[in-house]
Amino acid sequence: MKLFLILGAINGFLAVALGAFGAHGLEAKLSEKALGTWEKAVNYQMFHTMALLVTGLLMTKIQSGGMMWAGWMFFIGILLFSGSLYIYSTTGIKTFAMITPFGGVAFLIGWVLLGYAVVKYL
Repeated sequence: MKLFLILGAINGFLAVALGAFGAHGLEAKLSEKALGTWEKAVNYQMFHTMALLVTGLLMTKIQSGGMMWAGWMFFIGILLFSGSLYIYSTTGIKTFAMITPFGGVAFLIGWVLLGYAVVKYL
């Protein structure tokens, strides 16, 4: 689906930009622990950006609701997991860290749905 390719391109850009911002703009402002959290958010965003792109490409061959939901779960996971870690690392507000596991679950669901669709349709 073209939408997942577009979302992948946008998230790829954002992951690189936020990674650079963390390395150069936040290094003197955040603790080592907070910078590590920021880096984890960037890494998971980039990993799942690749998953979005793969999902978009596979959707040209596999037309299934499961594949579409996999893409949405990857995107929702990026928003919840990486988004909450970006906010938590810069504010220290623990409420945001409590959102992170929901993003992790969304990632897991996305991977299961992607795997199921590939096994079933390819």
